Amino acid sequence: MRKLFFFLALWMPASVTFAVSDLKQSNWLTVAKPMALDGGALPPTAPKAFKQQALMEIYQLALANDPVLASALSGNQSAHELIEQSNALYRPKLNLSAGLSQSKTDIKFVGVSVFRSDGRQYFSTRRYGLEARQPIFNLDSWVKIQQAKEQVSQADKQYYLSQQDLMVRVTEAYFDVLIAQDQIDLIEAQKKAILGQLDQAQANFKVGTATVTDVNEAQARFDLVIAQQIAAENNYLIAKRALQAMTHQEPYKLAKVKSDLPVTPLVQSIDDWEQVAIENNLNVQIQQDNVNIAQKQISAANAGHLPTLDAVASFSSTFANGGVNGFGNNLDNTTIGVELNLPLYLGGAISSSVRQAVYDQQKAQNELDVTLRNVSLEAQRNYLNLSSSIAQVKALERAMASSQSQLDSTTLGYEVGVRTSIDVLDAQQQLFSAKRDLLQARYDYLVNIIRLKFVTGLVSVQDLEEINRQLVMGNAVDG
Repeated sequence: MRKLFFFLALWMPASVTFAVSDLKQSNWLTVAKPMALDGGALPPTAPKAFKQQALMEIYQLALANDPVLASALSGNQSAHELIEQSNALYRPKLNLSAGLSQSKTDIKFVGVSVFRSDGRQYFSTRRYGLEARQPIFNLDSWVKIQQAKEQVSQADKQYYLSQQDLMVRVTEAYFDVLIAQDQIDLIEAQKKAILGQLDQAQANFKVGTATVTDVNEAQARFDLVIAQQIAAENNYLIAKRALQAMTHQEPYKLAKVKSDLPVTPLVQSIDDWEQVAIENNLNVQIQQDNVNIAQKQISAANAGHLPTLDAVASFSSTFANGGVNGFGNNLDNTTIGVELNLPLYLGGAISSSVRQAVYDQQKAQNELDVTLRNVSLEAQRNYLNLSSSIAQVKALERAMASSQSQLDSTTLGYEVGVRTSIDVLDAQQQLFSAKRDLLQARYDYLVNIIRLKFVTGLVSVQDLEEINRQLVMGNAVDG
């Protein structure tokens, strides 16, 4: 077993133990244990009528209303019936048959007939039979039972993958709405600041202490921010509709991320995370199940050359009230025995089925190789994205502080006459851009946590709960 020492310091949400090793608990950025397939998620309850919603309330609504997850659940329940169907192949089979017939006969005898008479005659026949059959040896049926177990295991993984995918989709959609929501708030604050600068420029122009250029520049900035506000409001509506498609309910205003969000550097290497993804990614495991199913199909195809043996018991009863010879009968027959069937030649169908199964197995193996490479690439991509977002948050926090200092000094310089209103507008624009980029970087950081854990197959409800604890209800834009 490969060493999993690095899990002791993993930074991801929800510290629990991983299924294949005794991992120690750490901070909220520790690898989380996957959610139980029997529904280890929070109960799907509708949120209360408050003005703001946090991530967990949105996720609960999605659990109850997301059509993709509902479809996956139906598919999983359908797949579980394969176990019962395959077990039925080796259970006794009982068949009942019955029939009733009426015959009309026109007959003329040649010669002398003492016991028979010419003419039209009517006869009726009643019959029924009961047959019981118990398979004793049938390799094809036994292999199908094993295949059904693999298929149900695969269906469970697919359903759990849908649950994990919902967590990712809800998180992404939540922060898409949140950044659009914050963009509107930032633009509104920027509009007020520019409007104040415009009023001041107009007042200064009237008294002759400013030029018309200052007024025109402020007016141009104000007109531009109005256009940006229209686009931001449209993006906000689109993002809300995307979230509503999962929850079947239009979201309220969403809770924002804390301004003191803790951002922890990655401790583990990219190779460590890549290896975890290869071992635990559900798409890899699903493709591995496909390989196993295809291998068993080869055995099932080869079983076509083998004999089958059944135990058979039957009872039949037939009554006829007459016949063309003038005699009726009442016959009961009971049979008990074994039945052996040995296919000798079926036109080459069995050999062709074996070759087809071999090709299908190779196809499944090739698809597994492709999945492994894609998962490896996704793990590397998400690791690098998360590393980048961590660095961006720290850099943008410094940039915002510097932009605020620059705005303060530029405003002071404008008041004493050493800076122009254009300089103030530029400093304001730089500050708002830094605020917007910092908010986006914080959201990217949280989303990339979920994405990295998803590709490693370890994302869980605890991860969403930890992100939910990093949210705060409020109206002001966090800085």
